[in-house]
Amino acid sequence: MSNPTSGTAGATRTCPHCRETILESAGVCPACRHKLRFSDPTDATTTPASVPLRVEGSFRNPVDSGAWEYSMVLTIRDERGEEIARKLVGVGAMRPDEQRTFTLSVEMNPASAGGRQRTRH
Repeated sequence: MSNPTSGTAGATRTCPHCRETILESAGVCPACRHKLRFSDPTDATTTPASVPLRVEGSFRNPVDSGAWEYSMVLTIRDERGEEIARKLVGVGAMRPDEQRTFTLSVEMNPASAGGRQRTRH
């Protein structure tokens, strides 16, 4: 996996609120949704230009079964099928007749041309 330099497409930084690794160009943290810089509310970095993938699914633990545990794992692969990233997103347990809904979305914005924008943090 390559590590782009500051000011280039794909460059990352740490969110000062939740400490997740996010894109340097982000105006709003996609993890904690805190605003990261002063920007025009219509700026493309505050809302995704497109959501090319959104998948939602749910499941219910049957009433007549015991407790079940789950792990949500996200894997990203490149065009050759090589694993770029693998994250354990969350774990939990469900008692009989409980339901969980999981949503995966990929938000895309055009890479901003030019250097790093000024942040307030």
